[in-house]
Amino acid sequence: MLVLFETAAGYAIFKVLDEQKLQQVDSLWKEFETPEKANKGKLGKSLKKVLKKVVAKEAHEQLAITDAKLGGVIKEKLNLSCVHSPAVAELMRGIRNQMEGLITGLPAREISAMSLGLAHSLSRYKLKFSPDKVDTMIVQAICLLDDLDKELNNYIMRCREWYGWHFPELGKIITDNLAYCKSVRKIGDRTNVASMDLSEILPEEIEAEVKLAAEISMGTEVSEEDIANIMHLCDQVIEISEYRTQLYDYLKNRMMAIAPNLTVMVGELVGARLISHAGSLLNLAKHPASTVQILGAEKALFRALKTRRDTPKYGLIYHASLVGQTTAKNKGKISRMLAAKTALAIRYDALGEDTNAEMGVENRAKLEARLRYLEEKGIRRISGSGKALARADKYQHKSDVKVYDPSGDSTLPTVSKKRKIEEVEEGEEEEKPVEAKAKKVKREAPTEGNHPCREAETEPPKKKKKKEKKKAEEESKPEEEETAVTYLGTRVYIEALT
Repeated sequence: MLVLFETAAGYAIFKVLDEQKLQQVDSLWKEFETPEKANKGKLGKSLKKVLKKVVAKEAHEQLAITDAKLGGVIKEKLNLSCVHSPAVAELMRGIRNQMEGLITGLPAREISAMSLGLAHSLSRYKLKFSPDKVDTMIVQAICLLDDLDKELNNYIMRCREWYGWHFPELGKIITDNLAYCKSVRKIGDRTNVASMDLSEILPEEIEAEVKLAAEISMGTEVSEEDIANIMHLCDQVIEISEYRTQLYDYLKNRMMAIAPNLTVMVGELVGARLISHAGSLLNLAKHPASTVQILGAEKALFRALKTRRDTPKYGLIYHASLVGQTTAKNKGKISRMLAAKTALAIRYDALGEDTNAEMGVENRAKLEARLRYLEEKGIRRISGSGKALARADKYQHKSDVKVYDPSGDSTLPTVSKKRKIEEVEEGEEEEKPVEAKAKKVKREAPTEGNHPCREAETEPPKKKKKKEKKKAEEESKPEEEETAVTYLGTRVYIEALT
């Protein structure tokens, strides 16, 4: 049996003279206690043929190897039967312990140096071709871009406050930070504004306003040394701004090269932040769509779970253009759909072989169409209940034109039109005599001689005389009189006929 052994200096092939000892795995280490025990035998003809790169068909020996995959390749290419077993692993371990004695001409110091060099070369090779490390440049670029934004904000704020003591009106007139720093760099002392030409930096209207404000400025006088330091700070702001623009272009190109579909879906900055937050593009591809949706809002998520409140609807994906142009009512729905399509785009970029952005363009077009539908017609569930349809119809535009009704302006009472009032002709109808209502007989209070439950049959004499007198007056009146009758809200006077 032949043994293929790998070292930092190259490959070594050994000949196993006693194959029966391989069956005793537990006691195999005793054969490698000393170099003399390990190095026994001579180089056979078959081994020489392998070393001289003769056709492997002439070597009928088995080849013991440590890697089963390598054995398959050797068997396929050289037609050599390879062996891989626990006994072979123990054999390799023994050879490694006595490698200095078995391989002549290689001191321990040189073997150690060769091993270190091989480890470094192998690490560089794996780092160069590892799919996990291709997006390292994107992660570093987006982190640096965020740091530059923070530093620029601090520098510009300090520059405005510093120069504001000398020329405070300039900060209100020029709102753009870069234009402000360039103007300060060119103006210096505000007394030089009248003779300065700022047309390359500012429009004509703003330039005229700056010159007018410089004449009546309320700022304090500063020394030339102060102005020199302020101008140096402006130089730093301008240089950092130019470098940020260059870095953004670099990041945009790298994102289009590594993750084109992700870039089309959410943009360069949001896509790079998602990759940076996940660690790599491959790690991001392992996340489900629900995780991609709330990636970056972990604190809010855990706080909501702890307090049993509503979980967040979006994280870093909130800054995507599709979510930004949506109304507040549909942001959650659009972010969920965008996260689902973005998860597919990430997996296609990380694991696919193509480098085009056709999938991202197609999915983005679908999302834009869905967004237009939601914004124009609202959410309509065709398969929903009647209440859902009625709720959707409530917000639809009505095409009926309403006309103003002037009848509501009048405050006079209206007369019913159902029935008209007809005048009563003389002689057609006779007024029926009005029957006098029978008056109830009042009960007298119980007296000493009467029973409390018995009705009073007699009235007091004074009341009786008044009633008789009133009755006599009514009989003495003429028979013809006018009687007022109220009919349907209108008073009509009808002459009573006898």
